[in-house]
Amino acid sequence: MSPTLVLSLIAGYFAVLIIIAVLTSRRATSESFFVANRNAPWYMVAFAMIGTSLSGVTFISVPGNVYGKSWSYLAVVLGYVAGYVVIGTILLPLYYRLQLVSIYTYLEQRLGYWSYKTGALFFLISRALGSALRLYLVANVLQLAVFDAMHVPFTVTVIVSILFIYLYTFRGGLKTILWTDTFQTMAMLSCVGLSIYFISSELHLGLGQLVDTVRSSEMSQVYFGGFSDDKFFWKQFASGMFITIVMTGLDQDLMQKNLSCRSLGEAQKNLFWFTPVIVGVNILFLTLGVLLYQFAAAKGIHLSELPQLLKPNHTLDTDRVFPYLAITHFTRVAGVVFILGIIAITYASADSALTALTTSFCVDFLGIKKYPEARQTRLRQLTHLGWSAVLIVIILLFRVFNNQSLIDAVFRTAGYTYGPLLGLYTFGIFTHRRLRDALVLPVCVAGPLLTLLVVSHSQEWLGGYKFGFEILLLNGLFVLLGLWAISQPAAQNPAPALAV
Repeated sequence: MSPTLVLSLIAGYFAVLIIIAVLTSRRATSESFFVANRNAPWYMVAFAMIGTSLSGVTFISVPGNVYGKSWSYLAVVLGYVAGYVVIGTILLPLYYRLQLVSIYTYLEQRLGYWSYKTGALFFLISRALGSALRLYLVANVLQLAVFDAMHVPFTVTVIVSILFIYLYTFRGGLKTILWTDTFQTMAMLSCVGLSIYFISSELHLGLGQLVDTVRSSEMSQVYFGGFSDDKFFWKQFASGMFITIVMTGLDQDLMQKNLSCRSLGEAQKNLFWFTPVIVGVNILFLTLGVLLYQFAAAKGIHLSELPQLLKPNHTLDTDRVFPYLAITHFTRVAGVVFILGIIAITYASADSALTALTTSFCVDFLGIKKYPEARQTRLRQLTHLGWSAVLIVIILLFRVFNNQSLIDAVFRTAGYTYGPLLGLYTFGIFTHRRLRDALVLPVCVAGPLLTLLVVSHSQEWLGGYKFGFEILLLNGLFVLLGLWAISQPAAQNPAPALAV
C-alpha cells in the first residue's frame, strides 16, 4: 500500500470522528463530559464498551501470540465471564447506591482520605501506562505503513496520533465518546470479520473447512494442565476473572460508561449482554491468529527468518506478524481493512482512557465540582491536554525499553499497578474493620515491590513455578494482608455502612 493511500484513509476516518464530536459536544457541561448526563441508553453503552474493552493489543497481539501460546488466552477470556458477574452483582449496585462520578470516592467514604487518594493515584498510574502501551502499538503500525517511507520520526507520529484524540474529545468527553466508540466498534468488528474472510478466501477455505482447519491446528490448544506452566488453564482462568474485576470494575474508564446509564437495572443489562459478545469477539481474534500462520506457511513466508520481524534476542516478534502480512502480502483491499481496524480499535480504547484520566484527576485531586462551570471547563481542558502529554512521554520511553509481547506487557503492568486497588476494595467491601488511614499509601507501595521480589525469584524459590497474569492476585493478597495489619476491629471505631 502506498503511504498516500494510508494517509487518505486516516484523514477520512478522523474527519468522521471530528464531525461526530462537533455534533455531540454542543452545550457540553462537566456533567456531560464525566457521565453523559446519566441518560445513555444501555444498548449503546454495551456496544461502545466492546471497543473500549479491547484495543490494538487485542487486534494484533492476541492473534500473533497463538504462535507461542496457542489458544491458552481463551482461559483468560472465560475468566472474564466470572469477573463480569462479580462486577454486575456487587460493584455496580454499590456505585449506583452512592451515586458516584469517580468510583474512588467510595474509598474515602469507607476507608478514609488517604485510602481515597491512594486508590485514585494507582488508577492514574495504571490507566496511563496501559493506554500508552496500546497507543504505542498503533503508532508502530502507522510508522511501518506510512511514516518510515516518508522519513517522519516516530516521535512526530506519536504526537500527531494523540493530538487527534485530544481534538475530538476535549469538549464533549464521555457524551462524545459514546458515539465515537459506537462508530469505532462497528468499524473494528467489520474489519476483523473481513480479515478472516479475506485470508480464508486466499486459502480457499469454506466455513466448514475454516472451522476444521482451526480445530485441527496445534495452535488451537486451549487446556494446559501443567501447574508450573504459565499457560496452566485454571491459573489463566482465575487471572482473567480478577483482571476483569480490577481492569473493568475498579477502573474509572470502563465504569464511567456504566455509570452513564439511566439506572442500575440498565447498567446491569448492558454488562450482561456485553459479556457473551466480548467472549465471541476474542474467539474471532484467536481464529484470526491461527489463519495468519496458516497463510504464511501456504505462501512460503518464513516469518522467523525475516530480520524485520525479529526481536534483539533473535526470537519472532509476534506483535509484528499481522501488520507485516497485512501491509506486504495481503491484497490492497485487505490491507486497507487492516489499517482501518487497528485505528478503530486502538482509538476506541485510547479516547475513553484519556477522558477517564481527566475525570479522575479533576474529581479526585482538583475537586472540580466546587468551582463555577466556566472554571470547571478551563481546568478540565488543561488537564486533558496535560494527560495527552504524559501519554506521549510514556510511549516514547516504552519504545526504548520494551522487549516482550504487548499483551504480556499490558497484563503484567496491570498486575503490579492494579493490585493495590484490588486489595483496597476487597478490604473495604468484605470487612468491617477500620484502617489507620495514614499508613495506607506505604502498604500499597510495598505490595507491588514484594510482588516483584517474589516473581523475580519464583523459579528458584517455588520449585520452577513461573508467574503469568496471576501476578495481580499475589499483589492484591500482599496489599490485603498489609491493610489487615494496620487495621482495627470496627467495634472500637465503627465503620460507615459501606461494606457488603
